[in-house]
Amino acid sequence: MSQFLIYFQLGLKHILNIYSYDHILFLIALVIPLSFKDWKRILVLVTTFTLGHTIALLLSIYGIIAVKVAVVELLIPITILIVALFHLFTAGKSGKKESINLVFFITLFFGIIHGLGFLNAFKSIHHGTSTSKLLAILEFALGIETAQLVVILIVLIIAYIVQTVFRFSKRDWTLVMSAFIIGVVLPIIIGNEIWLR
Repeated sequence: MSQFLIYFQLGLKHILNIYSYDHILFLIALVIPLSFKDWKRILVLVTTFTLGHTIALLLSIYGIIAVKVAVVELLIPITILIVALFHLFTAGKSGKKESINLVFFITLFFGIIHGLGFLNAFKSIHHGTSTSKLLAILEFALGIETAQLVVILIVLIIAYIVQTVFRFSKRDWTLVMSAFIIGVVLPIIIGNEIWLR
């Protein structure tokens, strides 16, 4: 039980800290056009994203894939930018119903990219056997999933307050938040060390 708590808490702390702002930004970008009534869709998106993380960790830990850290650090803000741009250009459009299969695969792919960003943190704390690595990854993933749900709950509460108390339309909320996220991630992309090589 103590090992479970160690990796579960590590997963929680990996999301719920100031240094994981890129991951939090992606979660915000993912749910800004959604509300509490979309809870089933939100659960599917978050779980798919976590599944992507877990797949990436498994493939990396067992040496099936290897990606340079600088490439991952560039791809993460690019995934955030893509989602925010999508919402910026589709905000308020009625009949905007994406195929759930398309959304599932895009979210899974982005989850894999973000999961590669967790690799160094996970490797630094785990040096066990293959079996214990698998169990630790699953415990870590459960902590990440829980933390993501906490972040999304906070975003949904803020969205509800802004849209009901301050009378923002859903479209305006989506536009403002998408523009804010784009404004934060563009300098991260431009400042990435990969461009200096």
